Amino acid sequence: MESSFSFGVILAILAFLIIATNALVAVAVLLSIHKNDGVGLCFTLNLAVADTLIGVAISGLVADQLSSSAQTTQKTLCSLRMAFVTSSAAASVLTVMLIAFDRYLAIKKPLRYFQIMSGLVAGACIAGLWLLSYLVGFLPLGVSIFQQTTYQGPCTFFAVFHPRFVLTLSCAGFFPAMLLFVFFYCDMLKIASMHRQQIQKMEHAGALAGAYRPPRYASDFKAVRTVSVLIGSFTLSWSPFLVTSIVQVACQECYLYKVLEQYLWLLGVGNSLLNPLIYAYWQKEVRLQLYHMALGVKKGLTSLLCLLTTRNGGSERPRENSCHIITVSNSELDG
Repeated sequence: MESSFSFGVILAILAFLIIATNALVAVAVLLSIHKNDGVGLCFTLNLAVADTLIGVAISGLVADQLSSSAQTTQKTLCSLRMAFVTSSAAASVLTVMLIAFDRYLAIKKPLRYFQIMSGLVAGACIAGLWLLSYLVGFLPLGVSIFQQTTYQGPCTFFAVFHPRFVLTLSCAGFFPAMLLFVFFYCDMLKIASMHRQQIQKMEHAGALAGAYRPPRYASDFKAVRTVSVLIGSFTLSWSPFLVTSIVQVACQECYLYKVLEQYLWLLGVGNSLLNPLIYAYWQKEVRLQLYHMALGVKKGLTSLLCLLTTRNGGSERPRENSCHIITVSNSELDG
């Protein structure tokens, strides 16, 4: 009981952090899209939405873990909850793949990128991604071999879903996705290296002055860096859970469910907390928008302080200082 309560507390904290960070990044991306109207940012927004839904989904499991009642959640309700968690996780993983492909396409076909990846195509990709995600997540509810024959509670992933479901996902989705990630990364690195060699040849020939670098050169390596961080985060988060699930299928006598559900599954879900942190740090548009949002909050708090000081009959000097801070904040926002 104590172990279940501790797991519930960790789950509650993780759910809160996932929802809060992804909601913040989603707002920042929405404001950036309003300013820049970029297709790539739409994929980033979709990733934030998918990760937020993961936080919402696992928050529904917190009550079961923290409850001291002997009554357990019904199997049907537990299956629906886990299907929703799986669907959201699948949407998150597929969106990471879509972002990697989008960056790969931007480097591979820079002149035709905006013709290929139009708003209509991006919308169709996102719609198809969510349809596929929910098909994957709710697959065990329609396929009996992916369900556990007995259910005793509490509501956990392997209490309702058989490890062979994870085995199928690994063979049909995870490992092919990893191969695709590696291909994208290697090809992007090759293209970026070719651009670098061309620039170095032009410098030796005297065609480029000083230390100037074309914007294309910098954007190539930034795209490679972002994709490599996403791949590393995705691999480190989900590989232990998927590989251990495969071991559980191969070794029926090995009872690894506690390790899978209380440690490795949380590690995989934790990827939804890493994704917004990665974009908040690595993607310039998101980072700048978060900075401007922070300045806006600072401006609001300063205005409130100025108003409270005035109402309390404070001297004119604190009021002037507060208004001076507001002016500085406005100039920072405009800059």
